[in-house]
Formats: sequence, structure tokens, C-alpha cells
Amino acid sequence: MSSLQKSLMKSKLPPVIPRTGKNHPGRQKDYSPSIWSDFFHDFVDVKTDAGNFRVYRSKPTEVPNTPVLVLLHGGGFSALSWAVFSTEITGIIHCQCLAIDFRGHGDTHTNDDDDLSAETLAKDIGAVIEKIYENQQVPNFLIVGHSMGGAIAVHIADLKLISSSLVGIIVIDVVEGTAMESLSAMQSFLRSRPTTFKSIPNAIEWCVRSGQIRNIESAKVSMPGQIVNIETNKLATYELPLSEPTQSSGIINPMSIPEDEDEETHKNETNFSSPMSVKKYTWRIDLSRTEKYWNGWFENLSNKFLQIPIPKLLILAGIDNLDKTLQIGQMQGKFQLQVLARTGHAVHEDQPAQVAETIASYLVRNKFAESKSDFVRVMPQC
Repeated sequence: MSSLQKSLMKSKLPPVIPRTGKNHPGRQKDYSPSIWSDFFHDFVDVKTDAGNFRVYRSKPTEVPNTPVLVLLHGGGFSALSWAVFSTEITGIIHCQCLAIDFRGHGDTHTNDDDDLSAETLAKDIGAVIEKIYENQQVPNFLIVGHSMGGAIAVHIADLKLISSSLVGIIVIDVVEGTAMESLSAMQSFLRSRPTTFKSIPNAIEWCVRSGQIRNIESAKVSMPGQIVNIETNKLATYELPLSEPTQSSGIINPMSIPEDEDEETHKNETNFSSPMSVKKYTWRIDLSRTEKYWNGWFENLSNKFLQIPIPKLLILAGIDNLDKTLQIGQMQGKFQLQVLARTGHAVHEDQPAQVAETIASYLVRNKFAESKSDFVRVMPQC
């Protein structure tokens, strides 16, 4: 049974409510949201022919010839899904991270947000990368994708959209066989989720208790990128400090964080004002309406993955997730496999440090990046 299937089953169970009070004193967990600027250096809104795409960036490195990791989130998530991971990986190797909101997700807005076909999503990412680096020296790119994002990463490589500088691909917890099997239960899973939330902390609490994200630190920054205010139709991140972008007529609209930002200010940024608690929130994207694209994301994915002529890494939440095609490919040494235990489907959110170490080891071993001091490489599994 795949980690996605296990997550679908777990979502149908009632939440565990901690017992508190005089006889059962329990410590109340803090579900207040975190802001993107605690994890990313800045963001840019990149304008292409299709629309405006939100891209969060880690701080550029001064070390020459460092790679850029293009981070692609799963269906229903947002680029903020990579927030904690990006701080982990940039802390152990020299690289820069670009986390991109797909169309229909996060703070990306296009002329057709409902078109989530694999080819459209792949071409979107290619256009965004081309626009960002059109007047710059093009670095080496590695695509890292989770779930749907992992499938789109394979399509990007297969379509050769950034082939001249694409040196590696990392796919996280998506395999054609188990993904196709899980699709039959997907609508039931989506119906089991709450349709609205009374507050942002309420949404974060559901996210953690339902098992969608098991790491509360990641859930606190990731979940606000998945929901919108019903009244304003704006992403919940707009109600947190420092997230409101300035208006610009340029192609790329940057939002940077001052280097000398006061630390005490950061500590107080997640305090709620009373109006926030009475607002209602719903999902940024209605995934149930995207069903017609699901098969296209995953069909023939394993063969396409194996045929990509660059070093490949597959990270899974369970060894039983491999389908037959990938089992044969792994025995033939066509890709590196790393299985991480005690994690759900959102592997990079549940265990960001372990995923960062695994990817950093892959980068250093293939001489794509240089490690920082005291980093010990993770040995690949047989």
C-alpha cells in the first residue's frame, strides 16, 4: 500500500482530540501560521504569455557555478510546501532554490487556471525559467518534484523544455503504478476534507491532525498557501505581515527582505488581530474539478522517468511503492533510490532535514554542487 493510499485511509478517521482540563492537563499546541519570509529570501512574480507566476527564492550564493533547484509542489499544495526544506538544503550545500506556484495554485494567476494538463504545466515552468534567466548566464538546473510536481518534472525533462542546462531530476513519492491505483479513491478523499475553515490556525490544526502534513513547523508555513479568504478571494498569506507585494509594471516584481530585519519583530509577526478569527477560508483550488487531467499526469510515467538521460533520484515513503517497471530499472542501476521511513506522502515536509541530506548527497556525489563544512554524505541504498 502506497503512502498516498495510507494517507487517504487515515483521512477518513476522526481526529484525535487531546484531553485537557483539571483532570487531564494537556499543553495546548501552537497552530499560529508562519510567514514565507522566515524561510525564503524573496519572491518574484514572473510574467509570461500565460499569466503571472509566483516564484519564491532562497538567497543567491556567492560561490561560482552553483546549481539552481527548481522545486515543484504537489496537487493542491503550493510553493510554500518547500519552505522548510529550502532552509535545510541551503544550509548544507551551495545552491539556490526556486519554488514555483503552478497555475491554479498559490499566488499564480493565469488566463486559464483550470487547464492543468501535464503538457501545459510543464510548458509553464519552462517559460518561467526562460523568463527569469533571459538576460543572465544560465546556471545548471535540477528539477525536484513532489507527487504531481514529480510527474510534471518528468514531463519537463521528457519534452526537453530546459534540456541545455538540466543536469538532474529528483522525484519524491510518486510512482506510476501506485499513483494510478490511488486515483479511484481520490474523489472520496477530497469529499472527506472540510470545505471551509473558521481561521488560519484552524486550517493548520486540521492539516496536522489529519496527517496531510505531520511536521507542524512545515504545516504552519505551507497551509496558508493552500487556502483563500472567502470574502476577498485572496490567499491567506496576504493576511500575514510582509507578504503583500508592491505593485510594479515590470516583467518581474521582486519582494525582498532587508538583511538587518529586527529579530524581535519576527517573533511578534504571527500574533492574531481579532478580525482574523471571524473570517472564513476555503481551498485555493478545487481539486475535484481537475479529475480529467489525473491520468495524463501519471500515464507512462515510469518509462519516461527511466529514459531521461541524466542522473535520477527517486525518494519514496515506502519500498513497496515501486511498480514493476521501476523495480526492474532499479536492479539495472538506472536511478538512485532512497526510502525514508516514518513519513507520510508529503515526505519533504514531514522530514525536510532527511530529504535535504539525501538530495545534497546526490548533488555532491554527482559533482553538481559543493558541500558546506561538516556535511556528511548519506550513502545510497542498494
